[in-house]
Amino acid sequence: MINFIHWSPKPELFSINLFGMEFAPRWYGVLFAAGFVLGYYIIKQIFKKEGIKQELLDSLTVYMFLGTVVGARLGHCLFYEPAYYLADPIKIFKIWEGGLASHGAAIGILISLYLFGKKHKKPFLWVVDRIVIVTALGGAFIRLGNLVNSEIVGNPTNVSWGFVFERLGEDFARHPAQLYEALAYFAIFGVLCFMYSKTKWGQMNGALFGWFLVFVFGFRFFVEFTKDVQVDFEQGMTLIMGQILSIPFVLTGVAMLYFAKKKYKK
Repeated sequence: MINFIHWSPKPELFSINLFGMEFAPRWYGVLFAAGFVLGYYIIKQIFKKEGIKQELLDSLTVYMFLGTVVGARLGHCLFYEPAYYLADPIKIFKIWEGGLASHGAAIGILISLYLFGKKHKKPFLWVVDRIVIVTALGGAFIRLGNLVNSEIVGNPTNVSWGFVFERLGEDFARHPAQLYEALAYFAIFGVLCFMYSKTKWGQMNGALFGWFLVFVFGFRFFVEFTKDVQVDFEQGMTLIMGQILSIPFVLTGVAMLYFAKKKYKK
């Protein structure tokens, strides 16, 4: 008999009552913040190495945070449940009810970095090549948060490392798809760090961005085969929404690598 991993952690770190109000910080929020704080420290070291002023980093952090949150929220609302949210747009702002999409976050980050570059007169590719390094790290922390929340679960499975998500009221195992993604993003973070500091890819404008798109969304395309559908309309689809949205990102990454290498040779 297979001994599956029975998974039922509480989403809150603790709960206390302060002045008649309940205060219950959640693991998801803490992990989300941890990804940003650690990413901030790493980018700070990169900027210090390249002689970039601290004020620029502080501004970049604000742009990144807003781009991530707004993009992830709008991505979920418009890609996955447009009819529901457009019928009552005020619900888009109720982010505490859940609903974030990584593809939307990617688009939001790119737009925010473009605006940042325009304001501070920094080339877009120079900025994005450095940001994708810590974006991969942030993605890993977010997926760990999803695991704690028992959300974005995988398909039923009989593999020995399957998770029984007891908080969902289930007694069968599923693929821990969130853990697969978290481990992949940690690995991608390490590879991008190595490329930036030890290889010629770090000297090619747009190359790290290209590799990030290929690695992250290429993996995302395949890991979706182990995931349960997030919304009902995906039932019966050959490729679900996460895979459909990943394809243009991968193709863009391949194009970025081609042009980055071509330009570098010239």
